[in-house]
Amino acid sequence: MLSLFLPLFLLFLFAGLPVFFGLIAAPAILLWLNGQERDIVLLYRNVYNGMDSFPLMAIPFFMMAGEVMNRSNITLRLVEFSQAMMGHLRGGLAHVNVLSSMLFAGLSGSAVADVSALGSMMIPAMEKQGYTRRFAAAITAASSIIGPIIPPSGIMIIYAYVMGESVAALFLAGIVPGVMIGLGLMLVIHFMADHYDLPAATKRASWGQRGNASLRAVWPLLTPVIILGGILGGIFTPTEAAAVAVGYSFFIGFFVLRTLKPRDLPDILIRAGLTSAVVLLLVGAAMAFKTVASLAHTPEIMADFILSLSNNPLILLFLINILLFVVGMFLDAGPAIIILGPILGPIFVALGVDPVHFAIIMAVNLTVGLLTPPMGLVLFVTSTVSGLRVETVAKATLPFLAVEVFVIFLITYIPAISLTVPRFFGFVN
Repeated sequence: MLSLFLPLFLLFLFAGLPVFFGLIAAPAILLWLNGQERDIVLLYRNVYNGMDSFPLMAIPFFMMAGEVMNRSNITLRLVEFSQAMMGHLRGGLAHVNVLSSMLFAGLSGSAVADVSALGSMMIPAMEKQGYTRRFAAAITAASSIIGPIIPPSGIMIIYAYVMGESVAALFLAGIVPGVMIGLGLMLVIHFMADHYDLPAATKRASWGQRGNASLRAVWPLLTPVIILGGILGGIFTPTEAAAVAVGYSFFIGFFVLRTLKPRDLPDILIRAGLTSAVVLLLVGAAMAFKTVASLAHTPEIMADFILSLSNNPLILLFLINILLFVVGMFLDAGPAIIILGPILGPIFVALGVDPVHFAIIMAVNLTVGLLTPPMGLVLFVTSTVSGLRVETVAKATLPFLAVEVFVIFLITYIPAISLTVPRFFGFVN
């Protein structure tokens, strides 16, 4: 009977129950029906134990750093820098949108933060320059999913915590895939520029203007350098790096840009606290969910089923990508990683897939799921920011989504894309 907890959870999800409550209600009900009342106590104890972790403290710190960066108007400097570098291209502001997302990813590591910060600025600016609101919303949504792939990344911290992998290795492995998605989106914009008559290029910025824009953006652009450099240099752990990111963002806001005021602190703390609480509650509930999965021997059952389909790793990777893509339509990346990672990860490692490689396959695929209906969170946030219907945004993102799916399969079948950088730094054999 315990094996029914996953279908029951999906039923709750379709009925509109919040993910957190579905994760703890479905297994609890089945444990009670199965006469395992003692295990219900273990279930709810594991909700707290799942959150009580030093590595997970990095998540609220990175959330706060992102909030401070947003409030300090650092986003504007990144956009100005991107405009100076790429604004002269045809469809230039669309390219600027993508490049800004790639740069912003190194600050926040969140797709939702990207849409909220850049969307409110870029969508009206693109519309004013002659782009349709539909197109502007689509490229903003599509580029925002780069946020959790280029380090720092909250979902990679979660994966490393659940699967016992190195956070630094996963951070490094996400760099090239994230850049590839950004370049892929720019390539689509390039081909669409003439076909859809995107606005003509603006005047090319002079080298002096580019230099000035670079100087204005240098402080925020140093953030990922400090984070990764400190971790790789052994100066601090990923959690300590997140705390350093908070201190650095406050330093920039108060003393460099002077755009942050003491009166802004309560709102920053509240927003960061609420966002972190949602993520950590989901992590705790998913860890409890994972406990019941173990009691029901779900990993073994799933492993037997998957291996019965084929013994060819290439075919199985294709099928798993389809599964993850479908899961991403209904479940947020964090809970999906915690639920499916311990089930799928060991199977593919046993088949010879590098654990860091599989982590990137899973993380990128589920992140792209944020862009897919019916429950893609990025679609809903973009809809709110742009004022368009969710289905309108979803349809407009299809060309960009196709490119992102293509990149997923490139990552899947060419391991060097994700493993070369961590191998260079000695994290992968």
